[in-house]
Amino acid sequence: MSLEEIKNQLPEVAKDIKLNLSSLLKDDPTLDISYKQALGTALACAFSVKSNALVEALLGEAKDVLEEKDIEAAKGAAVMMAMNNIYYRFLHLTSDSEFKKMPAGLRMNFIKSHGVEASDFELYSLAVSAINGCGMCVDAHVNNLVKEGVSKKGIQTSIRIASVIHAAGQALEI
Repeated sequence: MSLEEIKNQLPEVAKDIKLNLSSLLKDDPTLDISYKQALGTALACAFSVKSNALVEALLGEAKDVLEEKDIEAAKGAAVMMAMNNIYYRFLHLTSDSEFKKMPAGLRMNFIKSHGVEASDFELYSLAVSAINGCGMCVDAHVNNLVKEGVSKKGIQTSIRIASVIHAAGQALEI
């Protein structure tokens, strides 16, 4: 299924989502991230919201843009943030500060061995962390992106993509 077919499947209540998909998933320098970064971010989000239809459509859209390593990094961001966002959200939410002093004891090697540009993986991870609602992780990824030289508008774009992909997944289910 293509991205255009996905847009056509969205119900009338998701007309804005259809328009937002069109405006965010294109090669547009005013978004302050590359088309490759936008598609990788959208793909990581689609994996995160578990929408096979969106994943399939985005893979079709990205076939000439993303390499296999980019696709694997998007998968890895979705998987690693599924774990990390739960753990670090717990640390953020608990009032017992003893937990913050304890080592996480969780393997996270993929975060350093993903094989793509650091800024790309951070954009993917930030967007997934926003979907999963982990403020501690969002802060960490924003700080890393700023260090990597990504503009605030580029960071905002990744969050806009996350919100639209999340909404599209929801709309496809209803």
